[in-house]
Amino acid sequence: MKRNLLLLILPIVLFVTSCQKNEYVIPNRTIVTSVSPGNWTTNDQGRTYRAGIDMPEIDEFFNENGAAVVFVSFGTVAYEQIPQVFNGVSYRYTTRPGQIVITIESSNGTGTVNPPSGPMDVKIVLIESQ
Repeated sequence: MKRNLLLLILPIVLFVTSCQKNEYVIPNRTIVTSVSPGNWTTNDQGRTYRAGIDMPEIDEFFNENGAAVVFVSFGTVAYEQIPQVFNGVSYRYTTRPGQIVITIESSNGTGTVNPPSGPMDVKIVLIESQ
């Protein structure tokens, strides 16, 4: 009886111990850039401003399968993740192949806004996925 039980358990033990878990880690990428005051454009009399950041790292595959997280800083060492509302101005971003577009508008959606008068530092974290 013990022998039969041992013969039954032995293959299971060999099978379980021979399994190996393969874990693949794809590191993210961090890119720091800035948006100059002259990069902001509007086509609705100042209700919305947009600034594009060239991102050749974002191709069609990444845009469909990866993720981008964007942080902004206004000349300080503190970065804040967007979307964000700061001093009544709403900051958000969209991604498309080759570009990230940062958009600012009034937080209530009805007023006009002024684009940043100085450079805005931008930290972009690209997170790849399979």
